[in-house]
Amino acid sequence: MSQPQPWELQARKAKDILESSIPKQWLLPKDKLPPADEKSVLDFPRKSGLLTERELDTTELSATALVAEIGAGKLSAEEVVVAFLKRSVLGHQLFNFATEFMAEKAISRAKELDEYHQKTGKLIGPLHGVPISVKEHVGIKGLTCNAGFVAWADQIATEDALLLQCLEKAGAIFHVRTNQPQSLMHLDCSNNLTGTTLNPHNRTLTPGGSSGGEGASTGFKCAPLGVGSDIGGSIRAPAAFCGSYGLKTTALRNSLNGIRAAGGGQESIRAVLGPLASQSIEDLELFQRVIIDQEPWDIDTSLVPVPWRRVTPTRDITVGIMWDDGSVRPHPPIIRALQYAKERLMAAGIKIVDWEPYKHNHGWDIVSAMYFADGTESQQTILKQSGEPYLPLTKWAFRYSSGTPLTVSENWSLNYARDHYRDEYHALMKSRGVDFILTPTYLGVAAVVGEPQYWNYTAIWNVLDQPAVVFPSGLVVDEELDKAEEGYQPRNAVDEREWKKYSPERYVGAPIALQLVGKKFKDEEVLAAAKVVEGALRVEASKEIN
Repeated sequence: MSQPQPWELQARKAKDILESSIPKQWLLPKDKLPPADEKSVLDFPRKSGLLTERELDTTELSATALVAEIGAGKLSAEEVVVAFLKRSVLGHQLFNFATEFMAEKAISRAKELDEYHQKTGKLIGPLHGVPISVKEHVGIKGLTCNAGFVAWADQIATEDALLLQCLEKAGAIFHVRTNQPQSLMHLDCSNNLTGTTLNPHNRTLTPGGSSGGEGASTGFKCAPLGVGSDIGGSIRAPAAFCGSYGLKTTALRNSLNGIRAAGGGQESIRAVLGPLASQSIEDLELFQRVIIDQEPWDIDTSLVPVPWRRVTPTRDITVGIMWDDGSVRPHPPIIRALQYAKERLMAAGIKIVDWEPYKHNHGWDIVSAMYFADGTESQQTILKQSGEPYLPLTKWAFRYSSGTPLTVSENWSLNYARDHYRDEYHALMKSRGVDFILTPTYLGVAAVVGEPQYWNYTAIWNVLDQPAVVFPSGLVVDEELDKAEEGYQPRNAVDEREWKKYSPERYVGAPIALQLVGKKFKDEEVLAAAKVVEGALRVEASKEIN
């Protein structure tokens, strides 16, 4: 047997941290787990016998409902966090989503919250007792923070990320950290440290990326809320792929202080931190309100000092449906979900128009050049420090760079083009009377592991810096309804590449999500509108069932 390479020894440190952190008392024997070829594991928590009925019911609650139950004395914070820890251990055995469990610390924190509630009769804050999973590159004091790079396996966070500080002050409990891809620049979730995360709806599919562990966590209800990051779809794709909810905010509303990633200081396309939720748009709003009500701009002065506004949902809105981005045609399940949404929204009295995409290829040219303004130097320097092999989708992402750093003049020119494009797009929405755009999150449902290559159904809203909410349509892939279109003639090489991947049997059980996009700094409005849109879909669906 050959000796392990130095990078493999370094990578082993991350796996050792993970393995030593797993609460062994809740591990199931391997012979009690579903066979590897069983695709969907969504119903396994009830079959497993690991969780009691009360614990199963608890993990089905939203964050908002959990706080209400704890406040009423019907649940304790300790029993809540234990229930979610047990479900998380089970989930990790099934689809490898965790990088580290924090069971002892989480339970200790829950006991403190319970003691406070018993003594005062009050909750410590609006997230009192809510377990939240956290993407690994979001720093937690005293724990490693590798951001998917083997070279960073020993890096220790010196303090909690500012956003986590705000959540904890509101009563949140952090119980598990979650997986991400090498380089953080995949819509997939594989690295050389803790391996590949799978999708609980269908384990041949990816949970998305780069917040793939968070998508799997919320999709399997290992946490009612999760913390992810997004620079090209990294919150929205995992939420869409895993049947959960996600919000990409406008940039500079949530602090990035305390995250670890390559290319720090890159400001042309700003990443955002934001929430994923297992149950509701209401929980996304709760997360944001908790953060912004604490005025984080008083610490992180890069943030815009804009308080969170209360916006009342209304059906008096105009929604433009974008059926296609003009470059890559969505797969049949996505088109079916958009048609379903159009019918239900019109029946609910919401004004619907068709939205013709405006220069999305131009937007992609801008954003893809800006992702690696240094010619991938910062990323490749870290990769070469350990000698770890480049994964295929890392190589794929690096192709978006010319391979040489942009000059100052080139970067300035792109910034100018970006700002002009933003103004044009906003003006078009105004002139067409469109308040929100309903669009695919991805060209298809969850991609097969290793296959997500097209980003521009999400990345376009990063270059435009417009907030977007992802939510499940309530539909899943149907082999009869979603047959491939015969005789389709691809419009370009990328369209042909993506169309060749499609056949409905590859995506059995995959949820179909939609994305609602609002105007810049109208985060509150897009959340309110998303409640209306999703509500219309659910009401009409329930009528049909009855």
